[in-house]
Amino acid sequence: MFETLFAIPGLALIIGALAVPVLPHALRQTYMLVLIALSGVSVWGMETGTHMTATLAGLDLIVVRTHGLTAPFALVFHIAAALNVIYGMHEKGRITPTAGLAYAGAAIAALFAGDFITLFIYWELTAFTSVILILSGRSPRALAAAMRYLLLQVGSGVILLAGAVLLWRQADTLVIGPLDAMSPAGMLILIALGIKAAFPLVSDWLQDAYPEASPVGTVMLSAFTTKLAIYMLAVCFAGFAPLIYIGAIMAVLTTFYALIENDLRRALAYSLNGQLGLMVIAIGIGSSLALSGAVMHAFASTIYQGLLFMGMGAVLYRTGTAKAGQLGGLAKHMPLTALFMAIGAASIASLPLFSGFATKSLTLGAAAKAGHEAIWFILLFASVGALLHSGLRLIYHAFLAPNETMEATEAPRNMLLAMGMAATLCIGIGLYPAPLYALLPFEVKYKLWDIGHVLGELQLLVFAALAFIWLVRRGAIGRPQDKIVLNADWFLRAAAKHVIFELARPVVRLWFVALGKTRDALMRLLTISEEASRESGLVSGIASTGAAAGVFLAVFALMLLIRQIM
Repeated sequence: MFETLFAIPGLALIIGALAVPVLPHALRQTYMLVLIALSGVSVWGMETGTHMTATLAGLDLIVVRTHGLTAPFALVFHIAAALNVIYGMHEKGRITPTAGLAYAGAAIAALFAGDFITLFIYWELTAFTSVILILSGRSPRALAAAMRYLLLQVGSGVILLAGAVLLWRQADTLVIGPLDAMSPAGMLILIALGIKAAFPLVSDWLQDAYPEASPVGTVMLSAFTTKLAIYMLAVCFAGFAPLIYIGAIMAVLTTFYALIENDLRRALAYSLNGQLGLMVIAIGIGSSLALSGAVMHAFASTIYQGLLFMGMGAVLYRTGTAKAGQLGGLAKHMPLTALFMAIGAASIASLPLFSGFATKSLTLGAAAKAGHEAIWFILLFASVGALLHSGLRLIYHAFLAPNETMEATEAPRNMLLAMGMAATLCIGIGLYPAPLYALLPFEVKYKLWDIGHVLGELQLLVFAALAFIWLVRRGAIGRPQDKIVLNADWFLRAAAKHVIFELARPVVRLWFVALGKTRDALMRLLTISEEASRESGLVSGIASTGAAAGVFLAVFALMLLIRQIM
């Protein structure tokens, strides 16, 4: 039984999550960490190839298969799952850790799926478990965001399944592998992955939902869904050139949104979207160096983006707000949190000696070698933008801006421990990335510590920092205020509703006409039945008249209700 449970990666976490609600608090934490550790050990060193198959309704399924890119994602997913448990140890609730463990397990299991039907099962399980984490925000906004999130996530799964069915009909296979993005099946699967990877026009679920979860829930959400989509894009669509430009749009637009957003957790969600754009660019380039950059950047960003969300979650937990306009002066109250956040900010900005530099540089080199000069400049712009919105602006408004009325205490010890471990990984990867490179199926031949590259990156970031400081001292960067930021989600929240109502209006009119005809026919039948019953003496006229009145009133009430709704 024990071996069977761990034979399918992630399954132990999914099934093991069922026991989480019934365990005492202290035992629950140990249980989850041990389960994650055993799961990690069971997949470590798993050789590339098929490990388990099954047959379902005549379909041959590949339940467990490892790809050359699987190992780094599997490792970082287990690390993130463990950090999430440690970060949430102070919470006494049972729903969030249960959903979080099952969510991590579903994402890990999806990494090892070898066919699209198996992937679909775990794809939808990640959607249903993650929506519980959004609901953990326990607010009307969280409920509304969770419903919009679930709509898109389930829609992504339906599109994925449709693509799988077309692939099976066209090629008589369901195996996950390189696909033709211009074929009907490939296009549907690309759209499904694009929703999960937060492509432009279908990305707003990320900024809409993630900030509405609880502090612990947001950290859990940041790790798995989007990185799973990046993994599948790398496996199925490496070298598909349009992805380069899709990623460029993601990297550039999200920078501006993050810079004007007052809610710092929402700004970090935009930042996460921008980091995904860099990975999508690398997948579109498709060379071995570019794919190495995409995978390594996914690994590093899972850690440093999680660290930044942890820090802002700690701020929200201690102060009750994550709004830049209400924060400030927290460096003296939460010095360790400020230090760990600074390390995360240095990592996302690709400062030398930190993890972002060791991983993002591979994509920069791949873009230069492939002759994509404009994309190379966009990557540099994204580095500067990350420094501004997730580094200097976030650190300044939360920890350094003057605010004499702000009172807070340092984050709980378990939060500090999780942040400290993530910060250590950020520095460790930045100083010595070789063990991480060794997980790749490609030999990484890139001079990371080239003096020209290091000095160029430092000059760029230093001058951006000096410009930010100058603007602060000149008073050009004031205290942010809440504002309405129009994005593509306007179409879902406002325009789509009116379009649907207009399209539905003829149908509703036809419905009421049919309803009226049905009512008239029903009344005629009741009248005939009443006259026949009187003649036969089977029932009294009073009873049949009452029945007719009751039916009429029920139909009339239904019509009024429908009119009220519409």
